Amino acid sequence: MRQPYFGLLNVRPFSTAVVHLGIFALTLTVIGTSAQAQPVAALPKITQPVEQVGAAKPMAAWIRFCEQKPAECAVDPSEPATIELTAQNWQTILRVNRQVNTDITAKTDKDHWGIEDRWDFAEDGYGDCEDYQLVKRKRLVEAGFPRRALRMTVVIDEEGAGHAVMMVRTNRGDFILDNKKNAVLPWHQTGYTYIKREGDQGAIWASLGGLTSPTMTANQ
Repeated sequence: MRQPYFGLLNVRPFSTAVVHLGIFALTLTVIGTSAQAQPVAALPKITQPVEQVGAAKPMAAWIRFCEQKPAECAVDPSEPATIELTAQNWQTILRVNRQVNTDITAKTDKDHWGIEDRWDFAEDGYGDCEDYQLVKRKRLVEAGFPRRALRMTVVIDEEGAGHAVMMVRTNRGDFILDNKKNAVLPWHQTGYTYIKREGDQGAIWASLGGLTSPTMTANQ
């Protein structure tokens, strides 16, 4: 039997409503997914790496650290001296710098170890500048970064004191991980005077042009 005309009228608006509801639900899903997605940090601009101007003598505390943990100081020439700074690598660098700065509580070597300058991992959750950086390097190596591209570096800070940071050498320039700030900056934007860093060929460190070399790193 042929359906009454009013029956046909009821079918068409109902079907259209279902389609509209489906589109609305899909739109909400897309919006919700986008809102939950983590933003991808933009890669930094390409800058010139710091210039190496010769050889330098390592810090005395570094030498003692290497005697106790030689694997941490060994240079593997088969590893790349720089890393390719992909979006994923950049996110990992930012995350590790921020996490370690949060996880460790600042404490001077004198209060922590009873000596003026000691470089070591902050395994008990306390440490000063170089201890922060050693933990960051350890975590980045565990994440797949070549240790040869992660160089412990000695600078003179804004207060005129010795300070340790870690220099991440990349194809977009040299970037500094610092316990004083969560931002990872190009080396020339930190305001520091660069003295020396680990060499990427062997045990000898590289001079970075700073004329005054501290006998110890600041307990900050």
